[in-house]
Amino acid sequence: MKAYIIAVTLVAGMFTICGCAGYSDSPLYSADIKSVYVEMFDNATFWRDFEYSLSDSLAKRIESETPYKIVSDKSKADTVISGKITSVANSSLTLERSTGRPLEQQAQLNALFSWKNLKTGDYILENQSAGSVAAYSEFQKQSFDSAATIAANKLATTIVEHMQTKW
Repeated sequence: MKAYIIAVTLVAGMFTICGCAGYSDSPLYSADIKSVYVEMFDNATFWRDFEYSLSDSLAKRIESETPYKIVSDKSKADTVISGKITSVANSSLTLERSTGRPLEQQAQLNALFSWKNLKTGDYILENQSAGSVAAYSEFQKQSFDSAATIAANKLATTIVEHMQTKW
């Protein structure tokens, strides 16, 4: 019985030590960076105006979810984020059995982006890929454009998550 208690104590101690190996008390965002300039994203697709939604949403997300400030003058920024929308797609998720008409569809946006430190000239993130989707239904009076705007907001959130420091 005594050997059992010792073995359980050792195993519990090992889990305690190993379980904490992935945690850090360092900040999520770099303290060296104070400001970000968001360039208008390019759009390599035939779908228009989603670059405006993505760039605007990204600037708002950075301002609200990070300690960084958005600046409108690139010469006064510590860093710059730029990128391009590489694909915008519309696909059906479910079809009505009798007519084959889509009941639920989804809008999908994909982008490549880079984040450059203007003080050093080095890339913090280079040619990172990110994507997002948003579902919609025309039967519920929802449109592809509204779903694509939601997908652009989700994509901006994903890009801001990439801006966090690596543990």
